[in-house]
Amino acid sequence: MKTLKFFIAIMALTISTVAFSATKTESIKVSGNCESCKARIEKAAKVSGVAKATWSEKTKVLTLVYDPAKVKSDDVQKKIAAVGHDTPKFKATSTVYNALPGCCKYR
Repeated sequence: MKTLKFFIAIMALTISTVAFSATKTESIKVSGNCESCKARIEKAAKVSGVAKATWSEKTKVLTLVYDPAKVKSDDVQKKIAAVGHDTPKFKATSTVYNALPGCCKYR
């Protein structure tokens, strides 16, 4: 029984250490205006390797929690720009930006 408890304790410690060390949190400025923008930005940001993506309409900041071994911040920013929202590194094309609903135009 002692061995089983010890084994479970070691496994729990190992799993929690791996879980906490595998993620990175980053704040990225993303242009947008409204709830529609929020939904579009968060959907575009949720690619494989992203654990959480939350955009604030008030601050215009996307809080991104991701595994840098699986995805790069630049890859996520490219996806966001591809749906019409500018980031510090990547700008939406005029064609994609012009297709946004009027309430979402920020330029």
